[in-house]
Amino acid sequence: MVPAELRRKHGIEAGTRVNFIEDQFGRIVLQPVTEEYVDRVMGCLADGPDLLAEWKKEHRSEGMRER
Repeated sequence: MVPAELRRKHGIEAGTRVNFIEDQFGRIVLQPVTEEYVDRVMGCLADGPDLLAEWKKEHRSEGMRER
């Protein structure tokens, strides 16, 4: 059970999804998947490549080779 102080601090409520991650020292880390967490992850990906555009480009070139 997650202590109340940590639940309040990290916005963990009933039904909050969590990820279990093993760190480099073999410790298991509990990562709550809250709106704040999702926003941070999306922010990290914002400057990355446009994966949809890359996928479309690859599939167009594959289609051209098949003809």
